Amino acid sequence: MSTPRIIVHCDLDAFYAAVETLHHGFDDKIPLIIGSDPENGRGRGIVSTCNYAARKYGIRSAMAISEAWRRCPGAPYGTAIYIRGSRGLYSRASRKVMKILKQPAEFFEQASIDEAYLDVTTYVGGDWDAAVALCRDLQSSIIKEIGLSASFGIASNRILAKMASEINKPKGIFRILPDELSDFFEGRDVRDVPGIGKKRATQLHEWGITTVDEMYAYGELSLARITGERFAAWIIRVYEGRTSSEISPLRSRKSIGKEHTFNYDRENYQIVLENLLSIVRRVMKSAREVGVSGRLAEVKIRYTGFETHTHGRSIPVSMDDDEVFTSLAEKLFANNVQPDKKIRLIGFRLGNLDTPKTKQTRLLAILEEE
Repeated sequence: MSTPRIIVHCDLDAFYAAVETLHHGFDDKIPLIIGSDPENGRGRGIVSTCNYAARKYGIRSAMAISEAWRRCPGAPYGTAIYIRGSRGLYSRASRKVMKILKQPAEFFEQASIDEAYLDVTTYVGGDWDAAVALCRDLQSSIIKEIGLSASFGIASNRILAKMASEINKPKGIFRILPDELSDFFEGRDVRDVPGIGKKRATQLHEWGITTVDEMYAYGELSLARITGERFAAWIIRVYEGRTSSEISPLRSRKSIGKEHTFNYDRENYQIVLENLLSIVRRVMKSAREVGVSGRLAEVKIRYTGFETHTHGRSIPVSMDDDEVFTSLAEKLFANNVQPDKKIRLIGFRLGNLDTPKTKQTRLLAILEEE
């Protein structure tokens, strides 16, 4: 039996808001909302992101900016701070963080502007305690050199490391040892597993299944009657720690994508977002028709004047679920759209495809059609 890899997932805490707080010298105890101009509650845009103080009011990415104002108004009606995003600030901060994270990694993969995977097996000599110490050092370096906080997850594969980094946020470090999986999953909500969305959770709840260990106890055959064979087989692998530990700096060039050009440039971002989510569902339908899944979500935004930007985020394992990728696309759009610019085109692309050999011919035909 091969020695388990030691995979680290780093997730920067409330990254966009933290960068703005650092740059402007804001008090992190005051709610900070980044997005479109709220126009004293009359704005038509959306929230890009917010800090932890604002999240206590139920504010989240892609929420209508007018709703955010209603929950937590800014001056002169309240204390919240509303600002527009500064893409240049985020990119510069991200590059500095990634430079620190790359140093101890035998294999390194930047999953998005604010998260990365590291394979540190060789660096720590297979020592799990040394991996924890390494994460403490990385955490300290990021705070000292850049002024940002980060959370780290340590496990034997990507999906477990991702789950671990969500525990004890912000500024947390959590390790899942290979022989601790049963204890880790006992009583853990099914929604804690990346790739399980609200619809799947509701389906499971209808059968009285609310935790990961309850799913596993059903067994693959019984669970497959509820969720389908692919999901049942996948969640068994997750529970047993048998999902991918591969870390790669390369993105697959194979992808499936669709775009929509508006008949006139749009300034109502809620309408644009609705179109984007419709595109995502069409792309995922195409992926399922040819039997492929993907790990990379990319949103393409073209503004007036043909200024075009593509923003991506990867997930730990390949999926073909609508809800997973509509959620990713919604966050990518909210976090990256440039306020007060009209949008000409919106698009979505599914990348890092997992393609069974029997479906390869059909997939290539679809890619050639685009």
